[in-house]
Amino acid sequence: MPRVVRCGLIQAQNVKCPEAGLEAIKKAMVDKHVQLIEKAAKQKAKILCLQELFYGPYFCAEQETKWYHLTERVPEGPTTQLMMKLAKKHKMVMVIPIYEEEQAGVYYNTAAVIDADGKYLGKYRKTHIPQVDPGFYEKFFFKPGDLGYPVFQTAYVKLGVYICYDRHFPEGWRALALNGAEYIVNPSATVAGLSKYLWELEQPASAAANGVFIGAINRVGKEAPWAEKMGEFYGSSYIVNPRGEIEAQASYDKDELLIHEIDLDMIRKVRDTWQFFRDRRPDAYGPLVQGG
Repeated sequence: MPRVVRCGLIQAQNVKCPEAGLEAIKKAMVDKHVQLIEKAAKQKAKILCLQELFYGPYFCAEQETKWYHLTERVPEGPTTQLMMKLAKKHKMVMVIPIYEEEQAGVYYNTAAVIDADGKYLGKYRKTHIPQVDPGFYEKFFFKPGDLGYPVFQTAYVKLGVYICYDRHFPEGWRALALNGAEYIVNPSATVAGLSKYLWELEQPASAAANGVFIGAINRVGKEAPWAEKMGEFYGSSYIVNPRGEIEAQASYDKDELLIHEIDLDMIRKVRDTWQFFRDRRPDAYGPLVQGG
């Protein structure tokens, strides 16, 4: 029986500027996404992923401690709990990026994974943390992830998560695929410039190298007051197949729910042709993880 799964990606512009206050920002973005989640349910999406740090702006453009107050516990926090209820209501697997507090002063860039029955399955913490001028001051906000590369057996697919800057590092894609992932989502916040070219290069290459489907999500628009420093988030979220072909793509500059069906049987067909896992030589790669 064919294994076809209807997947959804949400890209959205931040609603309010920092002067509105943290609670107002968070409420506006959560409300906005709840509407888009309801829309995804009406279009019968079975797996849905939101963008990186979805319930606020990309605050890493400035090094201000006030943004620490956007953190929540996972899964005990209100946002994860709300999404667990929505997942159960709609029988939808959901990936929810959260600014996570493990304890006071220890914060992670995290994605919670919720199954179609509303059960919390676990989380992935962003592994690679950038500190790049101008405007990507993530080491000020996040510790590097410490949970490895978990793969979650959901109701519909074996699901992996990689977050934004992680996508530049091929090792994690390979680890997720070797751990059994069939579909990997990469919620992101990335702006026009050098990364725009890489956006449609690295993830298709990683999908082909590992024989997996990848869902790439990016936010859209300019965010005050950092627009001059940061530039524009360019959307262009997409789903790419194990051959490295982009099958569906969202707009550059609009809030959008991208819905697309993926055929999981393609994974076996591609891997039976391109025997990358058979022919890899881990015994020869030791120098890659020495020193550094």
